[in-house]
Amino acid sequence: MYCSVLSATVSGMEMIPVQVEADVSDGMPQFTMVGYVSAQVKEAQDRVRTALKNMGISLPPKRITINLSPADVRKEGSRFDLPIAAGVLMTLGRIPPGSLRKTMVLGELGLDGHVQEISGVFPAAAKARELGCTTLLVPAGNAAEGGLVGGLHVVGIQNLQELLNYCCEGKMPSLPSIENQKKEDGKEPDFSEVQGQTAARRAALIAAAGFHNLLMLGPPGSGKSMIARRIPTIMPPMSEEEQMEVTRIYSIAGMLAKGEGVRRERPFRAPHHTMTPQALAGGGKQPSPGEITLAHRGVLFLDELPEMTRTTIEILRQPLEEHRIVISRVSGNYVFPASFLMVAAMNKETSILIQADTSVAA
Repeated sequence: MYCSVLSATVSGMEMIPVQVEADVSDGMPQFTMVGYVSAQVKEAQDRVRTALKNMGISLPPKRITINLSPADVRKEGSRFDLPIAAGVLMTLGRIPPGSLRKTMVLGELGLDGHVQEISGVFPAAAKARELGCTTLLVPAGNAAEGGLVGGLHVVGIQNLQELLNYCCEGKMPSLPSIENQKKEDGKEPDFSEVQGQTAARRAALIAAAGFHNLLMLGPPGSGKSMIARRIPTIMPPMSEEEQMEVTRIYSIAGMLAKGEGVRRERPFRAPHHTMTPQALAGGGKQPSPGEITLAHRGVLFLDELPEMTRTTIEILRQPLEEHRIVISRVSGNYVFPASFLMVAAMNKETSILIQADTSVAA
């Protein structure tokens, strides 16, 4: 028997729809996965088999073939566990055919059948709506994130039993609240706390108002980092489009807190000066957002600027000029947004040494 379940994979900043096709036929008993899958995805066969066994469902001694289409797009991560399990259950007759029609399914499985949270649910929900889906089936911990996209019925499940109850009996699991609660864990940094430093405060105000880059020079302890950390609080509020854009980035990066809604505050990123160029720009076999992209629509603070390597600093040229960064790989080019306000700081003693080296070289 053959069946197909709709899912999606991350490619840079885009979500690509993936058809998880399952087939159970006579032949040598084995579980085969094809479709240009990574080692992480291949491990799903063991997780799915064990999760079903612990749920009291034994796989028959037949040939099970799973194909993730399109086969020319590499699939990464564990988001395909749940759609694979749903496809296998459908081929075995445990789920009625057509029960997951116009439904996108995403989720990772534990060995006990528990459905665990994944990243990238928000852009996946937007892609599901674009494809004409009416339902999004995700882990219960990601239901709030998926509910940020209107026009979709979000179903959050905690285990495979709830999947069976939903598909066979139409029982709906309880949906977590999707309200964007304001953080109460501490007081927000405020510019009124900065005493003195009139020139630096005025420079920060002008930089925030016009989205101008800023370099602060001064001795240690003079308040450079304190001023930089408070710049996002005096920048103009983000528009709704900008909020969705930033939320999409943090969802793909897996940095949305549990139950967090749309990110309304401008990002502030302060990476250590020993970071690698890949950490700044983003990279990997399947590129993911780096610090530059995580600071999109917000502030990228580079403390101890002279301590950074020349290669790392040179990477900033393209995003500062074009407000985007392009990462080239054999599999294609990946474009990440990079419209940020760069704030850098350095010690006065370091700047004197740099000037002396420059004069000697001249």
